[in-house]
Amino acid sequence: MTGLRHRPPGGPRRGRLAAHGHNVFAEMSALAAEHAAVNLGQGFPDTAGPQTVVESAVRALRAGHHQYPPVPGLPGLRRAVADHQRRFYGLDIDPDREAVVTTGASEALAAALLALTSPGDEVVALEPFYDSYAACASLAGATLVPVRLHAPDFTFDTRDLAAAITGRTRVLLLNTPHNPTGAVLSAEQLCEVAALARAHDLLVISDEVYEHLVFEGVHQPVAALPGMFERTLTVSSAGKSFSFTGWKVGWATGPADLVTAVREVKQHLSFAGGTPFQHAVADALRLPDEYFATATDRLRRRRDLMTDGLRALGFDVRPPRGTYFVTADITPLGERDGLEFCRALPRRCGVAAIPHQVFYTDPDAGRRHVRFAFCKRESVLRQALDRLKEGLG
Repeated sequence: MTGLRHRPPGGPRRGRLAAHGHNVFAEMSALAAEHAAVNLGQGFPDTAGPQTVVESAVRALRAGHHQYPPVPGLPGLRRAVADHQRRFYGLDIDPDREAVVTTGASEALAAALLALTSPGDEVVALEPFYDSYAACASLAGATLVPVRLHAPDFTFDTRDLAAAITGRTRVLLLNTPHNPTGAVLSAEQLCEVAALARAHDLLVISDEVYEHLVFEGVHQPVAALPGMFERTLTVSSAGKSFSFTGWKVGWATGPADLVTAVREVKQHLSFAGGTPFQHAVADALRLPDEYFATATDRLRRRRDLMTDGLRALGFDVRPPRGTYFVTADITPLGERDGLEFCRALPRRCGVAAIPHQVFYTDPDAGRRHVRFAFCKRESVLRQALDRLKEGLG
């Protein structure tokens, strides 16, 4: 019989991602498009990164770099990643053995969880957390164990972290600067995390994609702490630091055994890709300090514009210390459910945001908060604030 697909007895079957099927980012972006709304939901800039880096990609294309790069990534990019880690953090990375290039940080995280955990293992992560963490843990057959960051400052209690660790815990999954809250773990907190990792012989996967978007103080990698490099896989990417989210060039660094495990999984995911972009990102990582300082200052002004504007409209807001997201409490407006609020917002105000509850295992814990992205031009942010004022007034 042609034109028919075999359906297993009992109807359609769903795999490990059945509980992670709904993508709120796609939903809110679709609502933004439907209502011609200012999209402050999905986190992508509305301006290009440095023109010199764009020209690097163009030169690579014109030079004929169209075929597969090596599975670990172009040697030049791996050297640039190693130089970056030494320049900013004093970490001595072997580019041939201790660095691997991935299709964005998302692939690095997925490959790391698939490579470093087994079915039945537990992965402890700070909650709220980026939605792919739970999905990737599920793909690996592992269980994500949340440790709550408490509003309004989104800090955690080390005793909660210690209590979450069991005999099945394999990995501590960190994210600092933290998405969605904008929190940045202090040096003291990182030392406490490191002490627990050493005491329980745990691996650490550290998601540091917002490493250059810190507004107070500086970013400190957990891998730079005593006794931590040998148990830490550090993940980052070019998307956030250079405003090239669509290029999907990321990397992971760490001890050779962890990087090798990630590379062995990664070759069965994307295999390799983005050859001309890899050439360009190598140049981006070597931009002068002035670039990083100027980009952060520009984003800090947008943070302050958005934070002050939302507060003036009645939201309860704390300025984030990092990333390009601001968290707002909607209860002072008389609202009680962030998902309902965000679903109505594009039609009501012509603005899109993301509800925090999608970042929690227990949606009630994040029901009062929503996330706005401020990685847009100042004129766009002002337009969004004007629309919110009119629609919420």
